[in-house]
Amino acid sequence: MSNREPQEHHELSPAPQRTTRTGAPKEPWKRPQQVKEKAYEKTPERFKNASSFQVRLRTGVVYITLNIMCILASDISTMVILAATAAVCAGEFYYMLRSDAKMPNEFIGIVAAAAYPASAFFFGMRGLVCVTALLLLSVTIWYVYWLRARVADVGICVFGAMYTGLQLSGLVFIRMGVEGLWGGVLVLVIFASIWFNDVGAYVIGSKFGKHKLAPRTSPNKSWEGFIAGLVVSMGLWCVLLVIPGVVINVWECLVFGLLCGLTSVLGDLCESRIKRSVGFKDSGTIMPGHGGLFDRCDSLMPTAVAAALLLFGAGCLPMPF
Repeated sequence: MSNREPQEHHELSPAPQRTTRTGAPKEPWKRPQQVKEKAYEKTPERFKNASSFQVRLRTGVVYITLNIMCILASDISTMVILAATAAVCAGEFYYMLRSDAKMPNEFIGIVAAAAYPASAFFFGMRGLVCVTALLLLSVTIWYVYWLRARVADVGICVFGAMYTGLQLSGLVFIRMGVEGLWGGVLVLVIFASIWFNDVGAYVIGSKFGKHKLAPRTSPNKSWEGFIAGLVVSMGLWCVLLVIPGVVINVWECLVFGLLCGLTSVLGDLCESRIKRSVGFKDSGTIMPGHGGLFDRCDSLMPTAVAAALLLFGAGCLPMPF
């Protein structure tokens, strides 16, 4: 017989559970769900169990209303909404590319994207040049000292910031080109030409579309809808004839509307190409029923650059910088 005492097994005692005043254990991971349930209980019956169309409509109304209010309010509020839009879109762009085994520096890219509209507002073209120089310097330092970074990651970081923030800066210059409320109206006409371009293309394309525009990139788009959208865009650009401070004639309105309509479709196809290459249906979930903000602004970005180049290049607006 062994004289050794049986070995005691000491088990770690579990950490004491945090409890509420009623004595029930706290479960922090359930709090978001509880908040959602309470919010749902207080929601009016007519807003519960909304269809996908209702969700899409409500989100669209909120998005459009917020943009209209900020753009009409002042130059600085326009700059703020565009900087926020650029930052969110850049973040969604980097998120999609990470799923394709890319490793961009999101912090540098998002900060640069937001800085572009702000620098355009405060310093004009010199501000854009300075932000670009700082962006290139930052990613170079990051690439040198972070050995896992590849040249492709650097390129994606720079491209994402410039594609979103730099292009949207064109709308800051346009807003500043006409003083007061009319500057906001001018920017909203450009917004409307894009929105109604999409609406016209969808309505005509869904009813009469038979010939695919880009079947591999965006199979739902048709040549019939594409032409209808361009006609709508050209018509809306004629509103510029009645905006004080804009020196433009009918033919310029039609040509500029046509060119901006083309860049609008190009931006849409470019984002579709990006999503298809990385296997994404939507760029994000920030806009229920619509997907991501990048999905809604893909056409706006190249159109902002085209509109600024056309209006300032043709002398329709005085240079604000």
